[in-house]
Amino acid sequence: MRNPNSIEEIAEIHRLLDDIKKEYKEGIRGVLKRDNPIYKNEHMIPKLEKIQINRGLGLAAQNTNILKKSIEEFKAITGQKPLITKSKKAIAGFKIRENMELGLITTLRGEKMYAFLTKLVFFTFAQIRDFRGLSVRSFDKAGNYTFGLKEQLIFPEINYEDVDQSQGFTITLVFESTTPKNNSKSVNKIFNNMSLLKFFKFPFNDCGFYEKYESLNEVTQLWDKKKQLRRKRWSQVQE
Repeated sequence: MRNPNSIEEIAEIHRLLDDIKKEYKEGIRGVLKRDNPIYKNEHMIPKLEKIQINRGLGLAAQNTNILKKSIEEFKAITGQKPLITKSKKAIAGFKIRENMELGLITTLRGEKMYAFLTKLVFFTFAQIRDFRGLSVRSFDKAGNYTFGLKEQLIFPEINYEDVDQSQGFTITLVFESTTPKNNSKSVNKIFNNMSLLKFFKFPFNDCGFYEKYESLNEVTQLWDKKKQLRRKRWSQVQE
């Protein structure tokens, strides 16, 4: 593991801060291809396709002032106007009608996506009180990563005096990757995308587990052993 205070580490951070998209194209992609023989061509290398930011407002979305305030916050934080999400069907128990406004969502691509990622990694996370990193267990089966933020005040664009109540976000990083059929397991997708996020200096709190192993095969074998143990325990319980 590299020393976080080394000259190489500092230089890498400066390159990411200067232009994270350029560093991905000219630096990170080459390293990933060199260190992973499964990437036979550049189209197989994991790539961040888009970032989706979502906020559920529930019945509070019926309040015009609250909805308008949230839209302004989205525009300030992401640089583009969000879409209003609506219910697909009525749910009487929750007092929800069909086509009822319930929240906001915005999708970032290209330059705006990389600008938001830079701000998120190097500025926003540092504003979270007692921040201990994000869990690698938040990857889904497709290899996409989702996490939540509890309040909007951690973003530099939001003024404390303008906030009436704390409202969080759900952020999903969606990856584009064309992996071979023999390497299309969920664990492989997760491992590949996690490797990319580590290059982006994403603050994982429990990635040390993976640093103990030199190859993807070792991690896969360990996961298979854990599955077998769980099956044994379950069969013993049933008996």
